[in-house]
Amino acid sequence: MVRPIVTFGEIMGRLAAPGNLRLRQTRELEVTYAGAEASVAVSICNYGGVARFVTALPKHALADATLDSLRAMGIDTSYILRTDAGRLGLYFLETGANQRPSNVIYDRADSAIAITPADQYDWAGIFQDAQWLHLSGITPAISRTAAEATLVAAQRAKQSGATVSIDLNFRGKLWKWDPAKSARQLARETMSTILPMVDVVIANEEDCHDVLGIQAGETDVHAGSLDTSRYPEVARQVVNQFPNVSKVAITLRESLSANHNNWGAMLYDATTDRPVFAPVDGDGQYQPYEIKNIVDRVGGGDAFAGGLIHALTTPDLNNAQTALNFAVAASCLKHSIKGDFNYSTRSEVESLMGGSASGRVVR
Repeated sequence: MVRPIVTFGEIMGRLAAPGNLRLRQTRELEVTYAGAEASVAVSICNYGGVARFVTALPKHALADATLDSLRAMGIDTSYILRTDAGRLGLYFLETGANQRPSNVIYDRADSAIAITPADQYDWAGIFQDAQWLHLSGITPAISRTAAEATLVAAQRAKQSGATVSIDLNFRGKLWKWDPAKSARQLARETMSTILPMVDVVIANEEDCHDVLGIQAGETDVHAGSLDTSRYPEVARQVVNQFPNVSKVAITLRESLSANHNNWGAMLYDATTDRPVFAPVDGDGQYQPYEIKNIVDRVGGGDAFAGGLIHALTTPDLNNAQTALNFAVAASCLKHSIKGDFNYSTRSEVESLMGGSASGRVVR
């Protein structure tokens, strides 16, 4: 029997302006349901894995629709709490174009997961047969209560023998629950209590700086320039701060415009002190995917995390280079899909890994 991968966090209503309209222009919004940890669970199920998503949701029809969106993907929702207090969190999205970036407005205060204490969750049942727990830095950002629940989830996962991963996912707009501290200070202090429970750290080029105070040399992400030679040292510094971490994955995004990004990643194994990069050319040199005409980049990092976790827990994919190839290709494909969820299949990801990047019609 395949043991489930657990993800814990908030799922919200996503209200997006159609196409590239600005929110102030439109009188219609496209409604889907989304959240970082839920998106990871979706990817795992799409690839044939087993995923269990844990959160708290209110008792009303919109929350029922949220659950329907998860169940339709094959996700185990049996440990989701239904609460009398709290609300469904929301976020509003306008998709950028060319030199205008995308923009997100959060409406998550007093959501069900933000006010539900850790002791309300059935941790013993949640982790009884689990092999992995995935978290993100987004859930502890929304409230002190959610931060405490995230820490308890990590602690209980470790006690059960599960591997724990976390995507640092710094969201400066959310870290507001202690007004005496800046967003970065609050994130660093809070995450430093969770990271000692973590085996696999996932981050982008800015997260390590914002959350851990580590910077990749002369990298300037806003100029679309990455000094990739410095990223192994960044990973080593993460491990030096938290020796319990065995792997560090860093996504490498060069933003040339809202529609045009270069995309790749590095995976560092602390046990061998060896980094691998993906994608690579025929000579083994790092050569990022060039993604033009991006449809929707929101959820791209979650698609990477889902791909990486699935690969690391799948025997024929868990070689470091293969696992990273899979994760980067999965995320690359997500940029072509509207909404937060990555609907790509394993065969589609492996096709891109194998060099099929022309986009020709499959007949």
